[in-house]
Amino acid sequence: MSAPTEQTVPADAARPTVDPRSPRFGAAITAVLLLIVVFLGVAGAGIAALVLLAAIAALFAWGAFAGVRRHPYGALFRRFIRPRLAPPAELEDAAPPTFAQLVGFIVTAIGVLVGLLGIAPAVPIAAAVAFIAAFLNAVFDYCLGCQIYLLLMRSGLVGRSPSAG
Repeated sequence: MSAPTEQTVPADAARPTVDPRSPRFGAAITAVLLLIVVFLGVAGAGIAALVLLAAIAALFAWGAFAGVRRHPYGALFRRFIRPRLAPPAELEDAAPPTFAQLVGFIVTAIGVLVGLLGIAPAVPIAAAVAFIAAFLNAVFDYCLGCQIYLLLMRSGLVGRSPSAG
């Protein structure tokens, strides 16, 4: 019997799934990058902070619109990390982490836009907010964006997207 892969879909569902360790891996990389943005912004290197935050926003957009399974960090995880790990106990629905990428994109894009308007403190503030979420996901396996997604689903404001992957 072969080990489950991120392309494996449980028999009871036809929606994309993901190894739950993959988004955590991406969150760890993102947290480090966001912390660098905070330090650059506080240290007065505003242009460098703005450029790096814009790159991070683009990565969030990639994950939000192409899906977490197509994100570059997911590819790194599948290529270099996953082969060294035991198979996951179970796969998770890709929709909540994909929605979390959208939340990260919104937060960082607002920071970039306001920073471009000349309000320099917006860049490290947006990066700090996004850092908290990425840190919680990477270290404690607590995904704020996923929790927001689940709350929105329970309230009926968002439906399950079969293409969120």
